[in-house]
Amino acid sequence: MKKRLKHIAILLIALIAINYISSLAFKRFDLTEDKRYTLSEATINIIKNVGSPIEIDVFLSGEDFPSEFRRLQNETKQLLEEFSSENNNIIFNFINPLEDDTTRERHIQQLTDRGLTPMQLSVQENGKASQAIIFPWALASYNGKTVIISLVKNKIGASQQDLVTNSVQHLEYAFADGFSKLTNPKHKSIAFLIGNGELKGRYTESFRRILSEYYKIAPFTLDSVAENPERTLKQLDAFDLIISAKPTEAFTEEEKLVLDQYTMNGGKSLWLIDAVAMEKDSLYNDRGKNFATSRDLNVTDFFFKYGVRINPVIVSTLYSAPITLAMGEGSESQFQHLRWPYAPLASTNDNHPIVNNLNLVKFDFANQIDTLKNNIKKTILLESAPLTKLEGTPREISLEIVTQNPDPATFNKGNQTLAVLLEGEFTSVYANRIKPFELQKEINKSVPTKMIVIADGDVIKNDVFKNVPQELGFDRWTGQTYGNKEFLLNAVNYLLDDNGLINIRSKEITVEFLNQEKIADEKTKWQIINILLPLLLLGTFGMLFNYFRRKKYAN
Repeated sequence: MKKRLKHIAILLIALIAINYISSLAFKRFDLTEDKRYTLSEATINIIKNVGSPIEIDVFLSGEDFPSEFRRLQNETKQLLEEFSSENNNIIFNFINPLEDDTTRERHIQQLTDRGLTPMQLSVQENGKASQAIIFPWALASYNGKTVIISLVKNKIGASQQDLVTNSVQHLEYAFADGFSKLTNPKHKSIAFLIGNGELKGRYTESFRRILSEYYKIAPFTLDSVAENPERTLKQLDAFDLIISAKPTEAFTEEEKLVLDQYTMNGGKSLWLIDAVAMEKDSLYNDRGKNFATSRDLNVTDFFFKYGVRINPVIVSTLYSAPITLAMGEGSESQFQHLRWPYAPLASTNDNHPIVNNLNLVKFDFANQIDTLKNNIKKTILLESAPLTKLEGTPREISLEIVTQNPDPATFNKGNQTLAVLLEGEFTSVYANRIKPFELQKEINKSVPTKMIVIADGDVIKNDVFKNVPQELGFDRWTGQTYGNKEFLLNAVNYLLDDNGLINIRSKEITVEFLNQEKIADEKTKWQIINILLPLLLLGTFGMLFNYFRRKKYAN
């Protein structure tokens, strides 16, 4: 008896010791194949030094969600638990704003006013169709500052299962990006070039507004180059990135040398260039037509030296965004969405962080880019669909094309490059050339740097309706939102990213779903199997047990 008590006492002491040690040495193990619950190093670096609470309110809560979105709800909760395990200052709550019918409408209005728009879903479960409203948003607050975090990553044409898969893959980046906005002060600056006929401020306001959440932004004119180019170069070097948004006036040689030396000094740049002069608004006249002509910006040699050439041709494709026109006479006219081959919808199969899991990007009168052989690494970011043709200039463009049936056989040029990333040590455009002005310090080989060239200035252009700038990428006629803003933001983040945050976008996560149609078709069969099979097994076991028992004791 004493020996047994001794063993019990030793066991209790061992259990207490194990519990105490485990409370001091807590460890979580991620056994998933894709390591979806293992936080990226960039994410850990963002949250590890957070010294005061980040409070997160997640509105993706409720019991009547479609099964796909219950999956997103669970994945969000598990990811936030991983954040909390790394830093207990990260506190989260799940809130159902639609739980109380008496306050439901008020909560919907309050959240909508804050920019958290509800999402209406079609629910197909148990063979029945219904509608559900959810709020796939979170609010993160830190030291009196609050940011909105979207939990849904939409893509044109995606099913609800695809939408959830994209969203789960995007979750870590969405929260890490939000935490970075809250905890990291703006320390990098961006110059929007003006003075060469670039887009006016109201046409880039949507993108500048989202950029201002991450960086310091200022306009910069090259006009002073004519008077004091060295001073202009010194002022430009103070910026980490320059953006040239659809210039329409040619650059002088002095301006090009300043921009070239900016690159040689390691400056990053984002170029949105139109090599063809053509605007969709110019077609809205009595004739419904206008001429597209090549636009000489005097930068052909500039980009040629760096390894790309923007050709003065128009990319026309069968996979494009529609144009909305009033069809009919007088009061009988109606707005219709019509096929418009000059608005390519661009994508890529590359899993580069800039374009991975990206919605389609809308172009207008895009041009084609050739990549040239040199020592610069080139990554094609966006390209047109395979059914594409190239139209030279000058060329008459007419709205009548919407009434014609296209011949697919003529769209035979395959995928055409529309945006390309250049990385490496650039050679100066003016190396071994006579320079337009003398430099105090001439640099002919750059330090490692990056630039992105996009063959369409309209990618950054937001619509203006009743003098109010609209969201970049949003088409108010169709209600469709394209991926322009996300693409450009990813591009800028990649060019300036110094903590690896953008690389989280490359993380691949596979989410498996049950086949709802198969569930509905085979529901009765599996109900019968699950009810009757245990009873049959139990009955068979009982009969065999009694049989062998009688046989044993009969002897």
